[in-house]
Amino acid sequence: MDGNDIDTSGKCPILHGSNTESSKSVMDWWPNALNLDILHQHDTKTNPMDADFNYREEVKTLDVEALKGDLTALMTESQEWWPADWGHYGGLMIRMAWHAAGTYRLADGRGGGGTGNQRFAPLNSWPDNVSLDKARRLLWPIKKKYGNKISWADLIVLAGNIAYDSMGLKTFGFGFGREDIWHPETDTYWGAEKEWLAPSDARYDDVDNPETMENPLAAVQMGLIYVNPEGVNGKSDPLKTAEHIRETFKRMAMDDEETAALTAGGHTVGKAHGNGTADLLGAEPEAADVDAQGMGWINPNLQGKAANAMSSGLEGAWTAEPTKFDMGFFDMLFGHEWEVRQSPAGANQWEPVDIREEDKPVDASDPSKRNNPIMTDADMAMKMDPIYNEICRKFMADPDYFKDTFARAWFKLTHRDMGPKVRYLGPDVPQEDLIWMDPIPAGPTGYDVDAVKAKIAGSGLSLSDMVSTAWDSARTYRGSDMRGGANGARIRLAPQKDWVGNEPERLARVLSVLEPIAAQTGASLADVIVLAGNLGVEQAAKAAGSDISVPFSPGRGDATDEMTDAESFDPLEPLADGYRNWQKSDYVVSPEELMLDRTQLMGLTAKEMTVLVGGMRAMDTNHGGTKHGVFTNRPGALTTDFFVTLTDMANVWVPVDNGIYEIRDRKTGTANWTATRMDLVFGSNSILRSYAEVYAQDDNQSKFVKDFVAAWTKVMNADRFDLD
Repeated sequence: MDGNDIDTSGKCPILHGSNTESSKSVMDWWPNALNLDILHQHDTKTNPMDADFNYREEVKTLDVEALKGDLTALMTESQEWWPADWGHYGGLMIRMAWHAAGTYRLADGRGGGGTGNQRFAPLNSWPDNVSLDKARRLLWPIKKKYGNKISWADLIVLAGNIAYDSMGLKTFGFGFGREDIWHPETDTYWGAEKEWLAPSDARYDDVDNPETMENPLAAVQMGLIYVNPEGVNGKSDPLKTAEHIRETFKRMAMDDEETAALTAGGHTVGKAHGNGTADLLGAEPEAADVDAQGMGWINPNLQGKAANAMSSGLEGAWTAEPTKFDMGFFDMLFGHEWEVRQSPAGANQWEPVDIREEDKPVDASDPSKRNNPIMTDADMAMKMDPIYNEICRKFMADPDYFKDTFARAWFKLTHRDMGPKVRYLGPDVPQEDLIWMDPIPAGPTGYDVDAVKAKIAGSGLSLSDMVSTAWDSARTYRGSDMRGGANGARIRLAPQKDWVGNEPERLARVLSVLEPIAAQTGASLADVIVLAGNLGVEQAAKAAGSDISVPFSPGRGDATDEMTDAESFDPLEPLADGYRNWQKSDYVVSPEELMLDRTQLMGLTAKEMTVLVGGMRAMDTNHGGTKHGVFTNRPGALTTDFFVTLTDMANVWVPVDNGIYEIRDRKTGTANWTATRMDLVFGSNSILRSYAEVYAQDDNQSKFVKDFVAAWTKVMNADRFDLD
């Protein structure tokens, strides 16, 4: 080798670690920086489908009966590589669907089975989801066959429905329409713990008081769907467990009767798996090597026998006939006395003190053997807690009532994050309107829109009144579960009319003007509220020199109190709104982080957030009329002044009070403006500043107005599923 030769043997051909966790990210280096990734987590670049692909149209061409037939057949076609309990996959498919839907939490609407996110980390590797990867692999031939006509999200939930049907339950119905995501929702907050199944204390101020669980969480430990089946922190105490169940299911939008029905109905079929040693299982899917091909928890002792499976660590069936939906759970639970014992895997479980051999369930693999039934701590809570006990006895006295209650609760569990019924597709959508679907009647469309706008213009309402009211009505929309929004005009109903963020006195005054206009013109109040906001934007644009028309689609309806589950709307209350420069009180997280969360729930991008905040400040729409961030001498005009002032290096920014800053002239020290963190982040964060600089340019006033109108219209129409 001469002097010009370089020995490259043994050197990595790429930048080592650049594609793995060993490479530090921006957030690793600067953990306190504002992370905008939550606004980009479903970027279209991750989607392999064509730009014109429309799943909601594609699923309408699906042969539903053929698909249901194939799923029914699958239930009893046991595979040696993953054998079925008693030759029936029903229990496994129900658990898969249940654990997909059961991540839903009411506080922020995130989680649930509506996106197929169980295919991705972290959910695909949660301890509570052990071996659900096998259930999805069993479904793969059916997904392959029907292709684009059925999403993974729909297929996973439908498989649970068909499992129950095949085991004798008449399910309540099913709605297609769940669209798949193509990237992990890595920015969904599942808890602050750094290890799986960390003690529950980590997410409670006081673990003995379940109501102190950290919001928006619902499950009691990192990696669990609901509660620990062995008891709180693994210590058996059914009465204590009952209180945790009650709080957890409340946070998942279920009442006591629905909770009892789901517990009993879920454990009427199938079994728990703990016949072995968990330490012998291979790594979870995300940690397994390439030869595992995306599957995890490889069991070296399975040997083609279902009875050898390991998942929760508990071992046994709940009923004598685990492949039939019947009253067996109640017969077993209330027909015996129970005591705590240990499963073969060492987990605490309840077994009968005394039971006849013929009353035991047969072995999952060997019909010549019978094993003890089991109960979890949550099951025992149904017997020992007086409220749950009374409900269960009501079910026992009326089996048809139990089956109907469970079927309805299962339907709610698996559809809660789909939004209103107008989004449901397929032949099995129930006719009944259920209050948790937030029903809204169809609104009128034949009225004279220009006449309505003329009456609003002559009403004496200020631009700020019109824009703020429309914004407050629409900003409640959550793309996480398709709830909230301007449609329905629920801003005039409890609880929204009394929310501090809606300025109740100002709101009542504005509504007293808009309601008669709706009555006189035949328009819905929901439409009139949005039209007023649009009119305000048009007036602001005109004041800035732009003559524009904000797009408007009539047809919103007005909901009533009877159509509104007021309690379930409480979690939709905004505790902060960066767009109107307000927050209810101080929180652990920063104001700018709260703004990001609201932005992501509304389905907006970082660019749309930027242009909307700048425009709202220019139009002088702050909560309570504060002047923070109103960096303009022309308030009410839709100008780029917010961005011009923010990026002007003739200014300095000085903290003066709790979260308040002054913008001072660099030479004279004169304080010209005040600001909050929610204003200054658009100059301090490098990404947001790049957007702010675009709008601050001398040549982008028209672009700013165009972009603002587009983003505003997106917010106003976010819940108009009838326009899809």
